[in-house]
Amino acid sequence: MADAEKSSLNFIERIIEDDFARGKHSQVVTRFPPEPNGYLHIGHAKSICLNFGLAKKYGGRCHLRFDDTNPEKESLEYIESIKRDVQWLGFSWGAHEYYASDYFEELYKRAVRLIKAGKAYVDDLSPEQMREYRGTLTKPGKESPNRTRSIEENLDLFERMRKGEFPDGSMLLRAKIDMASGNMNMRDPALYRIRRINHHRTGDAWCIYPMYDFTHPLSDAIEGITHSICTLEFEDHRPLYDWSVEETEMECHPRQIEFARLNLTYTVMSKRILLQLVTEGHVSGWDDPRMPTISGLRRRGYTPEAIRQFADIIGVAKVNSTVDMALLEHCLREDLNLRALRVMVVLDPVKVVIDNYPEGKEELLEAENNPEDPDGGMRMVPFSREVYIEREDFMEDPPKKFFRLAPGREIRLKHAYYITCVSVEKNEAGEITTIHCSYDPESRGGGTPDGRRVKGTSHWVSVSHAKELEVRLYDNLFTSPEPGSRTGNFLDDLNPDSLSTIKAMAEPSLIDAEPEAHYQFLRKGYFTVDPKESKKGAPVFNRTVTLRDSWAKLQKKIEA
Repeated sequence: MADAEKSSLNFIERIIEDDFARGKHSQVVTRFPPEPNGYLHIGHAKSICLNFGLAKKYGGRCHLRFDDTNPEKESLEYIESIKRDVQWLGFSWGAHEYYASDYFEELYKRAVRLIKAGKAYVDDLSPEQMREYRGTLTKPGKESPNRTRSIEENLDLFERMRKGEFPDGSMLLRAKIDMASGNMNMRDPALYRIRRINHHRTGDAWCIYPMYDFTHPLSDAIEGITHSICTLEFEDHRPLYDWSVEETEMECHPRQIEFARLNLTYTVMSKRILLQLVTEGHVSGWDDPRMPTISGLRRRGYTPEAIRQFADIIGVAKVNSTVDMALLEHCLREDLNLRALRVMVVLDPVKVVIDNYPEGKEELLEAENNPEDPDGGMRMVPFSREVYIEREDFMEDPPKKFFRLAPGREIRLKHAYYITCVSVEKNEAGEITTIHCSYDPESRGGGTPDGRRVKGTSHWVSVSHAKELEVRLYDNLFTSPEPGSRTGNFLDDLNPDSLSTIKAMAEPSLIDAEPEAHYQFLRKGYFTVDPKESKKGAPVFNRTVTLRDSWAKLQKKIEA
């Protein structure tokens, strides 16, 4: 491989290609191994894209394996949601769907092998004693008095643990490694614990369950995984990963490789915190459009293409860092700009009456569906004497650089005519209720015979044809780029204005909008039809992202 080509590879790809060059592997087998104890989030999306992407690039395969060793927190709901999310992102595991619970019997036998080799023992220290004996980062641990139990006694106790003869939490099977190790994970870690909980796949067949750090490496080895890719917090667990595979005499020894996890501004990535947000009612559920879960992003209107592009741009690194939310939004805008239909929706309407437009007259005006799509085509939009425009598009006493409608000022109605403000009507509170205008009949479509141009253009909706829509305006769930960094409590940074619901006026075609359809409301942002709460003839629109692209602006400043 040429040096230039190799330099374009990320560090994991270089490891894989070096393995190929040395003849260590002829095929790549990766895995995405979620614990089914919550919904996947944008951080998992990075891992999904990485693992499935590597398998595709190198002609291998990627397994979907559920590490279901903690039935207390796991459910079928989570399993089904994970499968939906992976498929929605555009990846397929084919026939390679696995569960750690499939290997419970094999894992038990491997644990017995450790006991027989004198490398595991049953310990009945209390949790308090366990903490005391474990030591600290600066102080070595102490060996448990039970560490010297005979192999025969350990085998007997472990078998009786399986039979359910002891109370929950009263005993552990521990690896016999090194209580003085500088790596806390190697200080005789727990391999099995007693827990009488019904498992979603094995039912009541087991009352002992293997620990994650024992299950995960052995599951990888059983499946023939070549490269076990995980995030940096597992770097200190790698010696235990290797010890477990080697000491249980597994035929395959996968290589664990750690990469930096995704941290995103204005976002939390902990499943524990996300679950708290759900259970305490701060959001409507795991798929709330304000949540960073994949199902929440999908409901808000994110596309799998945008998420995959985001994962590709941020790449794979060895050092943790925080990515600006603006980059994710930039990727989304880039994608939606090409696919979203342009429509006119007035979010805060005020009525405009065109006094010299014939009463009772209606006409259909041609409007382009998407200027970025050469095959986007045109649609017809109804126009009449009374229209709605945005209230913010009119000012009685405008500042110098305000180019919208004002007394005596002429603007263009998008796809329609030039209009000039003549007068206004107000209610008793002094609020403007109606704007009276005149129009130039020769300006249809935006041009005039005399060639004059105006600086301001407003979108609009015909009053007699307008359809009322429910529109939900979403913002970041948190007001701080690092939720909880000031006070230690992320709830202190919850954004009270993260959702507002309004009634908007739209052109009539939108009343039949299909779930998950994407639109650009002219000058207002990208919106998506909510797939969960919309009904036929009554769509609910979620604001996906505004038109403002702060990431693109930042890039221009950097380049300048």
